[in-house]
Amino acid sequence: MKSICVYCGANFNGDPVVRTAIENLAQTFVDQHISLVYGGGSVGVMGVIADEMLKRGGLVTGVIPQFLMDKEIGHKYITEMIVTENMHDRKKRMADISDGFIVLPGGFGTLEEFFEVLTWLQLGLHSKPIGVLNVDGFYDHLFAQMDVMVKGKFLKQVNRDLVINESDPVQLVREMLSFKPVTDGDVWFTDRNLT
Repeated sequence: MKSICVYCGANFNGDPVVRTAIENLAQTFVDQHISLVYGGGSVGVMGVIADEMLKRGGLVTGVIPQFLMDKEIGHKYITEMIVTENMHDRKKRMADISDGFIVLPGGFGTLEEFFEVLTWLQLGLHSKPIGVLNVDGFYDHLFAQMDVMVKGKFLKQVNRDLVINESDPVQLVREMLSFKPVTDGDVWFTDRNLT
């Protein structure tokens, strides 16, 4: 993997545990010669991960829609900034130039981006690994909901298992490097019975 897209929040609560996880992820990227692709912001968790990469000499590509650049929240010091027409173009461009995806703590936008690329993986539209850096159990309830979906037969276990769930950045990237997607393939289109 040469580049990983990180989905994360435009807010940051200052939690030192989250900050340490971000620092460790940035160091892992630099150690593995992986560049960061992210939403291009200078604020929140987005700003922290970009700054930590830059401090370590890492490469950072931001992808941001024009209307957010106009609000002056775009990071001014990253390696490359790609400005898109709208949010849809932003997400597509981020996915196209990335070899994998990592989810950090965030809000609705983070979850929306996560579930979109996860759905694309389930449908076989890409075969890139998706990892959740589950800092201090931040996403435990989300994974519990996925298990409820499997139990209720709205989601197959093979698709639930597509997401790598780790609290350690080094281990998360290691698992992503060896990821081999296993989906239910064409069955998705021919057999809608989840029993």
